[in-house]
Amino acid sequence: MTLVLVGINHKTADISLREKVAFPPEIVGDALSTIHKLPDLAEIVLLSTCNRTEFYISYKLEKLTETCSSNKEFSQVVKERQQGIVEWILDYHQLKYTQFSDSVYLFSDLDVVRHLMKVSCGLDSAVLGEPQILGQIKSAFALSKDLGFVGPALGRAFQAAFSIAKEVRTDTAIGENPVSVAYAAILLAERIFSDLKSLSIMLIGAGKTIELVARHFSEKAVSRITVANRTLDNALEIAGKFDAHGVLLSDVPDQLVSADIVVSSTNSQLPLLGKGAVERALRQRKHKPMLLIDLAVPRDIESEVGDLADAYLYSVDDIGMAIEDNVKSRKEAAEQAEEIIERGVDGYLKKERSLNSVATLKKFRSKAGIIRQQELNRALRGIQRGESAEIVLESLARNITNKLIHSPSVTMKKASAEGRDEVLQLVQELYELGDEEPS
Repeated sequence: MTLVLVGINHKTADISLREKVAFPPEIVGDALSTIHKLPDLAEIVLLSTCNRTEFYISYKLEKLTETCSSNKEFSQVVKERQQGIVEWILDYHQLKYTQFSDSVYLFSDLDVVRHLMKVSCGLDSAVLGEPQILGQIKSAFALSKDLGFVGPALGRAFQAAFSIAKEVRTDTAIGENPVSVAYAAILLAERIFSDLKSLSIMLIGAGKTIELVARHFSEKAVSRITVANRTLDNALEIAGKFDAHGVLLSDVPDQLVSADIVVSSTNSQLPLLGKGAVERALRQRKHKPMLLIDLAVPRDIESEVGDLADAYLYSVDDIGMAIEDNVKSRKEAAEQAEEIIERGVDGYLKKERSLNSVATLKKFRSKAGIIRQQELNRALRGIQRGESAEIVLESLARNITNKLIHSPSVTMKKASAEGRDEVLQLVQELYELGDEEPS
C-alpha cells in the first residue's frame, strides 16, 4: 500500500478559504462514498475541523507497480493520484485551482505518518498542544471505519498515531496548562472585560466546543449564560450542566440585546448572525460594547459585523494572541514531543518492513516444506524396501541440504560473476556465516 495525504490548514490557508473547503458532518459520508470511487483508491479518512481539511488515503500498491518500470515513474503516478484528489475537491466545492493551489500540501508514505502523529499530539494546531484535535481525529477515523473505508494500512497508521499521542500526553508537559480554542475565547474575554462575573454570555451551538466554553465561563463564576441551538433539547442539555438558560436559535435576535459576549460554534454552512441583527441590538443597548467570538468554520457571524463601531468580532484565526503566555510553557514540551514522534515514525517503519517480509517468509517456508515432504516420502519408501536405516537417513539429510542450497548457490555464483558483492554479503548475514572457516 502507498499512503498519501492531501490537505490545507490554518498555516497554509486563511479562514475564507478553509470555510469553502470544509466538510460538515452531514456531508462527510457522501463525500467519502464519492471519492472512494477514484482509481486505485483503497482506504480513506477525511478530517475536517475549523483549522484543517485533510484526506488520508491508501492506494493499492500492486495495481500501481504493474504499470511502472522505475521508482521515478512510480513517484509520478503517485503525484497524479494526489492531483486527482485535488481536482476532486475543487469539483466538489466548485472552486478554481488558483484559489487552492498555493494552499494545498501533499505528503506520501512516512511523511503522512509523521504529519498525522504531529496533528494528533496537537503540535500542528493553531493552539500548540490543544487536546481537542485527538478526539476529532478519532471520530473521523471511527466514521470511515464504520463506513467500510478503513483497512489494514490506514488502520496501522492511525493506531500508531493514537499510541504516540498518548505517550506524548503522558510523558511531556504538553497539556499541563489549559490551552484550547475554547479557553482562548475566555482569555480574550478577560483581556477586553475586567470583570466577567457581571456580564451576560450568549453561546450559540451545542457541540463539544460550546460545552467547553460554558464550562470555562462557569468556572469564572459567570452566572448569566444562555445557550442557543436549533434543537431546544440540545441547548437545554448543556444549559442544565451549568445552571444556564436554554433557548432556540430563532430567539437569538431578541436575546442578543442583553448579551455582552457572544461565542458561536456550529456546523452551519451559512452565517447565523448578520450585521443587521447585531446593529439593532447595539442600538437597543445604547451602544454598549459587545464582544463576538466566532469559533466556527464556515463562519457563523457575518464578517461585516466587525465594521460596527461597538462590535468587537474575532474569528478562530484571531484568538492566538490571547494565549501566547500559556503556549510559552509548552515550547520545551513540544521539542520532547518531536523526539517521541520521530521514535514513533521509526517504530512504525520497522513494523511495516517486518510485515513486508511475511509474504516472502511464507513462500520460503512453503518451498522448504515441499522439499522436506518429498524427501521424507522417498526415505519411507526406502525403509519399506528394506534399505538400511543409516543409509536412508544419510540420503535424506544430503538430499534436503542439496535441494535447499541449490537455488541460493546458483544465484550467488551468478551475482559474483556480475560483481554484485552485496548479494554475497546478504547471504552471509542471513546464514550468520561470519569470517571463520567451517570445521
